[in-house]
Order: sequence, then structure tokens, then C-alpha cells
Amino acid sequence: MEAVQKTPEREAFYKKIDGENLSALWNVMGDLITPEPRSACRPHLWKFDAIRDYMTEAGKLITAKEAERRVLVLENPGLRGQSKITTSLFAGVQMVVPGDVAPAHRHSQSALRFVLEGKGAATAVDGERTLMEPGDFVITPSMTWHDHSNETSEPMFWLDGLDIPMVQFFDASFAEGSNEDQQKITRPAGDSFARYGHNLLPVDEKRKSKTSPIFNYPYSYTREALEQAKTRNEWDACHGLKLKFSNPETGDFAMPTIGTFIQMLPKGFKTARYRSTDATVFAAIEGKGRTRVGDQTFEWGARDLFVVPSWQWVTHEAEVDSVLFSFSDRPVQQKLDLFREDRGNA
Repeated sequence: MEAVQKTPEREAFYKKIDGENLSALWNVMGDLITPEPRSACRPHLWKFDAIRDYMTEAGKLITAKEAERRVLVLENPGLRGQSKITTSLFAGVQMVVPGDVAPAHRHSQSALRFVLEGKGAATAVDGERTLMEPGDFVITPSMTWHDHSNETSEPMFWLDGLDIPMVQFFDASFAEGSNEDQQKITRPAGDSFARYGHNLLPVDEKRKSKTSPIFNYPYSYTREALEQAKTRNEWDACHGLKLKFSNPETGDFAMPTIGTFIQMLPKGFKTARYRSTDATVFAAIEGKGRTRVGDQTFEWGARDLFVVPSWQWVTHEAEVDSVLFSFSDRPVQQKLDLFREDRGNA
């Protein structure tokens, strides 16, 4: 594209139309329509041990009720001050200590919880309560009441992922607090998984939500699925063994705005180069390895977190058998016909 030259006459014209809230497209087209994705989002790794220490300190400074949610935001270094880990997604690490109650509220934003450390704290969503363990993937659909509590003797930590920037982009945010810290429990524990988690659906079910009716995908079942899939020895060159969490009613992603995945990398496995348009957040739940993003290499272990920006080459290498959870905005990109991937030399 030929560069637009500046002349006194043109500059005078731009100044004149500026007063009418007009601007010349030819001056900005190169920044608006780029040959390839161009983002301020940068690769980064957060070590969980450091986050745990900071969270423990925060627990002495502020209560869960006062904070509403005791969360440290994972701010992308290229997007500081915007509470974003990618241009479309929010991520943070939440801590609920013994005796805590993070009060009930609801909002337009959809949320996921991926448990990093601790066992037995509870999340309640729309009248059902579930106890959580490491590796569990828990969904809070849009505009559903939810609260968290911890009646155990140890603190609990999990990764929060929300579509806050996406909802903010559309100016579609609503939020509401409850008069009660904890919602009334109206369904038995495990009800949603019992109804929908075994490839059986109520025959006359009529649901309006596009989110999966399962709100806790237990890691014990996820791990079993990976082990069963592993027996076929069909390792993908770019992903190892990668599965998506799905909505049993539709077969689509479990959440309409956030795609969630689990992948296994066996000891010594090194993936081929891969890139895609969906910037992706990763959480290691098991193992140890390294990930190369562009010209940066990140050494990760269990519970560490890292982000891969849009359209940057990535490879993973596992030192021991490893499992990675990840999430991105792929469902939205696919529905808008924007998603693209490149498998390099695979």
C-alpha cells in the first residue's frame, strides 16, 4: 500500500474536517486493516508460587466480603491497566481462605473456574452447590447467581477466566448483588452432572441458555477421558492429545464466548509449530516442561500460568507426563468466521 504523503493543503483539510468529527480513512487504513493480526498482547508466564505468596499477604489485608472477590488480576504486560490477559479475556487467581464467604452476585459476564490448589471449598451456582478439587473446571453462566465459601482448614486457589473485555466491547454489562451472602440451595450436589454428564438428556428438555447445563466438569472424569484417548496412540503433532470441553446438548463448546480445552503431553514429546488467531491462556495442572512463544521460552511446572498471543508461533515440550488446561475466545471467532490456524511444518 502506497504511503500517503503530507502536504500543507492536506493538513489544512484534515484540520477543517476534524471540527465536524470527521477524519480521512486513507490516513488510518493501514492500522485498521492489517495484513496479519497485530496486537499489543504479549507472551508472559506467571509462577504460581509467587502468586500464592502475594495472595497470602492479600488475605491479611482485605476480607473476601470487603473485596467482593479476593482476586489478583493477571495483567498482560502489553495491556497494563486494562484488566486484560488478552484483548478479549480477563484472567485472575482467586483465593478463598477457611471461613471465607465470597458473597452472592450475578452479572452478564460468563466465568470459568479452574482449580489450582486446595480441596473442598464450594461454589454455588443457581441453587446447586459443588465441592471443588484440583483440575475441576467449573462454569458460572451469564446472569446466574453464584457465591463461594470455604469450610475446610486450608486455603483454596483457582484460576478465574471471564469474557469481561468482550462484554465491555459490546456495552452489554449488567450486574446485581444479593441481600444474602449465600444463595438458597435448591438442588442436591451433583444434580447437573447426574442429569447431563452421562450422554443422556431429559427427553422434553427446553433450555434457553447456550451454556452447558453441566457446571462442574470433575478432573477425575477429565483425566480418565485423556487416559482412554491415549490408548489409541493418536498423538497430534501440534497438540499432543487435546480435547475440548463440550456442551452435551449441542456438542458445541461448553461456553458460548470462551472455549476450554485439556491436553496431554507425554514425557519427551515436543510439538510441531502452531499458531492461531485466538490468543490462549494456559494453566499447567500436572507435569513440567517448556513452551516457546515467538523468540521467548517459558519454563513451567504444575499450577503455573502463561499466555500465548494471537498468531504467534508456539511449541510445547514436556519433561515429564504433563496436562495443560487452556481457554480462548475461539467459539466467538468461529461463529464470526474469523478463526484461522496454521500448523507450520506439521
